[in-house]
Amino acid sequence: KSGGKKKLRKAERLRLQKEEEERRLKEEEEARLQAEQEAARLEKERIEQEQMEKLKAKDQERRESELAELHSLEQKFVSAQQWKRDSRAQAKWEHYLSCDGSPDPTVLQEINTFMSLWREDQNEDIQLVMEKGEQVLNLIEKLQFVLLDTPPSEITAKETVQYQESIQELQNLLQLKYDGATEHVLKTGNTYEESDTGNMEAVIKDRNVTFCIWVNLMKEVRFKQHTFCDVQHGFDLPKSLAVSSVAVRILHTQYDHLSPLWLQCQNVPTLEVLDSKELTQPSKDNVEKSEEEEKKAREEPNIPTEEETCSDRRKSAVSFTENSNGRADINETEEEIEKKSDILDIPSQVQEALLQEEMNEKEEAIPVENIVDLQQFVPVGGVYHIDALQLPPQAKQIQDWSMVEVRDAGLEAFPYPPEEAEDATLAPIRVTLRLPDSVIYFQDPVVARWDPTGQQWRTGGISNITYETQDRSITFEMGAFHTIALLQDAHLNMPYQAWELRPAGTDAALFVVTTGFVTVHIQIKGNQCMLSSVVVEEKDVLSHVTGKWLSPLDLRAALKKAGVNIFPGEYSHKYVSVNKKAPLVEVRAYQQMALVASAFAFAWSKWNQEAGQEQVVFKVSEHLKADSGEDKDWSLYMFDGQKAQKLKITETSEAFSEELEEDSEFHSTIYHMLKDFASKEAIDKVQTAGFLFIDVVYQLLLATRVLTYS
Repeated sequence: KSGGKKKLRKAERLRLQKEEEERRLKEEEEARLQAEQEAARLEKERIEQEQMEKLKAKDQERRESELAELHSLEQKFVSAQQWKRDSRAQAKWEHYLSCDGSPDPTVLQEINTFMSLWREDQNEDIQLVMEKGEQVLNLIEKLQFVLLDTPPSEITAKETVQYQESIQELQNLLQLKYDGATEHVLKTGNTYEESDTGNMEAVIKDRNVTFCIWVNLMKEVRFKQHTFCDVQHGFDLPKSLAVSSVAVRILHTQYDHLSPLWLQCQNVPTLEVLDSKELTQPSKDNVEKSEEEEKKAREEPNIPTEEETCSDRRKSAVSFTENSNGRADINETEEEIEKKSDILDIPSQVQEALLQEEMNEKEEAIPVENIVDLQQFVPVGGVYHIDALQLPPQAKQIQDWSMVEVRDAGLEAFPYPPEEAEDATLAPIRVTLRLPDSVIYFQDPVVARWDPTGQQWRTGGISNITYETQDRSITFEMGAFHTIALLQDAHLNMPYQAWELRPAGTDAALFVVTTGFVTVHIQIKGNQCMLSSVVVEEKDVLSHVTGKWLSPLDLRAALKKAGVNIFPGEYSHKYVSVNKKAPLVEVRAYQQMALVASAFAFAWSKWNQEAGQEQVVFKVSEHLKADSGEDKDWSLYMFDGQKAQKLKITETSEAFSEELEEDSEFHSTIYHMLKDFASKEAIDKVQTAGFLFIDVVYQLLLATRVLTYS
């Protein structure tokens, strides 16, 4: 037994020794393989690094020539700016030569004379007032267009304040005349046909305004409600008013002259960029400075001090001021910024009429209950002035004479609720409004009333709101008569789900933006663009604004007025989960995309979000035919403002990678990057593209900011 145990122990030792030897040999083999792999990896990285350094060196060698060529193409932006400057001057001259009696709203003497003459005009016939009102609205639109379209270098602080004051005076005068026309209708109520109830009813409208006037002549205690059949607006009258000499007016204006002027004239937020020359031809002496500015532009945006952001033109209490939050903090003088905005044709700043310190306070203030945040919600579909009015003395017919008592008080409101009444005893006023067909409400609208004291929209005091989607009507109750607006979230179409820009012929393109609710197709041709279709749930809508060639500014205004907002504002980043990008990179990308848009299609890429703030990623395809490019034709490109490259990954790759496409190089511009793979026909088309077409493409890209809000 003892001998057997010894043999077993010896065998066990031999087995363990053998296993140990095998394990050692295996570890040595693994270590050897790992060392070989590490060496191979290091060698591969060394080779790749050498290749990368060669590519960078090659890119640096030709950078100056490429930027010079890009600068030559960028002169088309300067040509577009000069063309628009000449067009403004030509329009002014043609107006002067026409001598049609209409004033030039930019000439203070002419517009003041126009307003004085109309103010003194005693003719209050409602049809004449509405005709004159259309002329006034056109003058207001012209002034708003001047504020939006004129570069800062071409408009003085004095002119800016003058135009704003003229707009407000015209708006006030128009409302005053509408009230006078209403009073005239109430005085001559016998000229309007009476309804079946014996009360007076009048519905008078044009494309800008609708007057719905009802006069309680019968004073029946059983009267409950009235509906204006022509427009389907209606109201329920409390018992105390059913037996009173009262008139009810629902005045629907297609425009909004109550909200702050900055909202009515909201411009594309300017992203500060460098001068076109500085973009393309950096001198050796300024390389360090350029790199420092580039670094600053890519950092988290800061709020500059008041001294940095408030120039003399921005310190006026009625002037539009720019909120610099959300923009790059680039230390430049006012003159430099204006010069650069002029060259790149970035629209002039037309922003909120507040002082800088007031905006800063608003940034930090806690939202007040029931007050509408007009940075988040905007009135859509116009404004409804719902009033109870006292009946003026009625006209008396004596033979061929009509005698009317004239009072200085003008149109007077009927007090409801009465001051002596207790709120608990008063019945609410129930109102039903038929929504206009020219507007899309993607969600139940927010009903708000105008607070004339605080000059703001409030949601308090309105209850029992019912929105009927099929009937396109909304019903609500309120304790008093108010001016009402229906508001919609300004950002419900953001972020976009996808976008595409593709050529559609000579100096023509199609721009498509797809959101969670709507798909918008915009055709571009020369210096104009046209809304070709707005598709909601596979149905074309807004036929009244489609098929009309407009300027980019007019198209933007028409879409926003119709409730389709695909244009981010100065504060939109607070309300939308944005794909944040460095402003310098974003603007340079839009500019260079516009330069080649005549021959290349661009589209949204999911990898743009993975690329970080300092880079943008998009799909590109050469596109010379009218039909749309197929997915297999798309390639991915990345751009950081200084360098463009073609990526090896595709849209269906599992992960994002900055690895270069095989046999591709770096280039300083998108144009030269595409040139490596483009046909001669495509490059010829880029070089001969019209400067007005390029400018319109750039304006639309900058207005929608698809690289950030997708």
